[in-house]
Amino acid sequence: MIPLSYSIRNLKTRRLTTILTVSGMTLVVFVFATVLMLVEGLQKTLVETGSIDNVIVIRKASASEVQSGVDRYQASVVETNPEVALGSDGKSLFAKEIVVLIGLPKTSTNNISNVTIRGISEQSLLLRPQVKLTKGRMPKAGSTEIITGTSIAKRFQGADIGDILRFGTRDWRVVGVFDAGNTGFSSEIWGDADQLMQAFRRPVYSSALFKLKDPSRFDMLKSKIESDPRLTLEAKRETTYYLEQSEMMAKFLRILGISLTLIFSLGAMIGAMITMYSAVANRTAEIGTMRALGFQKMNILSTFLVEALLLGLLGGITGLFIASFLQFFTVSTMNFQTFSELAFSFTMGPGIIAKALVFSLTMGFVGGVLPAFRAAKMNIVEALRTK
Repeated sequence: MIPLSYSIRNLKTRRLTTILTVSGMTLVVFVFATVLMLVEGLQKTLVETGSIDNVIVIRKASASEVQSGVDRYQASVVETNPEVALGSDGKSLFAKEIVVLIGLPKTSTNNISNVTIRGISEQSLLLRPQVKLTKGRMPKAGSTEIITGTSIAKRFQGADIGDILRFGTRDWRVVGVFDAGNTGFSSEIWGDADQLMQAFRRPVYSSALFKLKDPSRFDMLKSKIESDPRLTLEAKRETTYYLEQSEMMAKFLRILGISLTLIFSLGAMIGAMITMYSAVANRTAEIGTMRALGFQKMNILSTFLVEALLLGLLGGITGLFIASFLQFFTVSTMNFQTFSELAFSFTMGPGIIAKALVFSLTMGFVGGVLPAFRAAKMNIVEALRTK
């Protein structure tokens, strides 16, 4: 077996071609990893928005809360269900909420973008312990006061504490800013549900949210709600609901990313193939000498494949290293499912690292397999005659 150090020395000898080939693979892996990190960040943000113990109830066939409607009678029927958990004060951990969209100008571009307005009830904060007030105070019940998520306060005009926003024919004063961590709530504005219903002339709530007394009984509760003839509602775990909100955007990103990656990877594999064919041509006499010394065709084949795989591995590691710095950035885009602004971060996990490395090694293998077979099939006598 030819030592691995032999392949490494050959790559060092051809520094320029090695660097150019690795650079091409680095670009492809960077694009590939970036797309996966975007999808992972989007889904992580939305999934972490929900809690496995919470159940959200919306109108049947509604794709999101914006399209849903839950009237007061139906909300009361659900609230009286014995599976709804009680708080320490003996009240039901049940919140009736309204969700609408408004357009606000961005601070950086002055372009109008949709922002989610959520009307909350008394129990809303108890159902979402991840939400923490960072500045100011909570809005008073029954008032036209609002609080804004950190992403909204940073990215939109007039959304910081002390500012006044006008929507729904009313003026709304920002009295606080809240941080919901890496969740979609940080991209929302919250106010009193009843006041928002009056302002937007909405006679019904958008959804109802409650905590389960026993999370293991969700399937039974779901069946009970959806089969009740008085109701036209469907129940979902909050985590499931928010995961579904990411599917359309995630699918778009995957299709776009895979298309770009395939185009770039074709060029990278051709570059690797040219590099390896050049290596075979420059080392014909060397290959003949190794064959004369007793090395088998399989030894020659494996040596050139190892070199190609090393090129792919170097490209993969470098691409991942560069892509890892994207985790320090937050992007803001429109969620195709809800048509509202959503801020989320690039997220790199073990799964993405593994996929990127396998992809880079595959590029190296595809680019090196034909040159490796050519080297292995060389005639010993003809190879030794080459100067």
